[in-house]
Amino acid sequence: MPPVKLAVVGGGPSAFYVTSRLLSLLKPSEAPSFRVHMYDRLWAPHGLVRYGVAPDHPEVKNCTNKFDDTANDPRFRFFGNVNVGDTPLTSIPHTHSLPLRSLLQNYTHVLFATGCTLSTLHPAIPPSEYCVPALSMVHWYTQHPSHVPPPDLRKISHVSLIGNGNVSLDIARILLTPPHVLEKYDVPTSVLDVLRQSAVKHVSIMARRGPLEAAFTTKELRELMNLPDASMVPLSSSILTSAPEMTMTRQQRRTLELLQKGSKNAYGSTPKTWSLEFYRSPTGLTPPTSSSPLAQLTLAHTELDPRTRRAISTGETSSLLTSLVITSLGFHADPQTTFYDPSLGHLRALAGRIISSSGTAIKNIYASGWSANGAKGVLASTMMDAYAVADIILSDITPGEKGVQTTATSSNPDMILSSEFQLNPNPHVEDPPLEILEGLKNGTVTTYDDWKHIDAEERRRGEAMDKERERMSWSDARTFMSQRAALH
Repeated sequence: MPPVKLAVVGGGPSAFYVTSRLLSLLKPSEAPSFRVHMYDRLWAPHGLVRYGVAPDHPEVKNCTNKFDDTANDPRFRFFGNVNVGDTPLTSIPHTHSLPLRSLLQNYTHVLFATGCTLSTLHPAIPPSEYCVPALSMVHWYTQHPSHVPPPDLRKISHVSLIGNGNVSLDIARILLTPPHVLEKYDVPTSVLDVLRQSAVKHVSIMARRGPLEAAFTTKELRELMNLPDASMVPLSSSILTSAPEMTMTRQQRRTLELLQKGSKNAYGSTPKTWSLEFYRSPTGLTPPTSSSPLAQLTLAHTELDPRTRRAISTGETSSLLTSLVITSLGFHADPQTTFYDPSLGHLRALAGRIISSSGTAIKNIYASGWSANGAKGVLASTMMDAYAVADIILSDITPGEKGVQTTATSSNPDMILSSEFQLNPNPHVEDPPLEILEGLKNGTVTTYDDWKHIDAEERRRGEAMDKERERMSWSDARTFMSQRAALH
């Protein structure tokens, strides 16, 4: 087997699942010159698992144990705090730059697993001091390197969430959960300090359609129902009545049962409340005036088209006074990413392969996860997609190889060798690009070994505070690494 040196751009679940399958199926004895180098723009690995999963969901992060096993393979190397591409990353200015041409010159194959890293904005409500994207809040309470301080929660009593997916419910739960409950989890001290001063009393969650079309899972809904200091505003019976001819799925039936039962605490018995506002679609936001301290959110009333099940306007409108609007309408890939297709909102890919503008697969360049398919699915579906992409890569690098079992169905489609994205057929299999070697020397590029020491230190600091971990910022992490290097 000829040397194969794969660059994986992205360090989240999809990237690790593809890598783990490749390393498990390609034994060192069968492929002695197989190497994987993983790059992430964040200094810590694991992507969405570290910077997207709600801190009070620690069980979801157990997949990192498998990622650790992958990283222990001597054929694997991780390089963090690296921005692959030709456009500076202004949101994270401390990243180390690796031009795309340098990446291509050093690898035989490239996989893009960069995820969907930007919030989808609402066309009628642009970001302002009264409206922020959901990702801004998530990045704040997970201490993402690009996070910015949230709006002053001491002055916010009512929050309106546009969208009813799990991210919306995560944000509502964080805002409504008593800080003394959250403090045992992976919530930074600075975030807890803000939450302790929060004036939020009510969260409204808007949905264009009804409860049967809800995007949240029953698990997330149940957690919101069971909050100790909050209660749900009861829904009207008309909202809970489903179309009699419609066959409900198990999840739809369980959702309706939960909504009919209501929250653990009776409405009116708690200091905080929340509501699900079904069949409402925002059409505009009027900032506060001298006579009103609250912004006015205008809502179109909707109903379902019986044929398409899409939300259509009834012609009625209403308004809601609110302190802050958070839009949670999904996510899309970074438009600066190579191969981004604005009509798709993610990379131009088909069955794991990057597609040229003319519609032909580009040889030896692949995509997986959200960056290839859009922001949908949970970790289990991400894993299955990643395994399928890994099998496609294997079918390319081991055509007809005995002992390598894959589920790939098309090993030799029509493909083009792109002159613009020319890979190196015979690179030095061990060394990363010169830019990375430079970053390793000056401490701007992190390794997985760096991460494991930081991870242990975060857990140690957390244990001293009776919590899961206390997260480091980039400056904290770099200081810690410098001090550790000096001691060793």
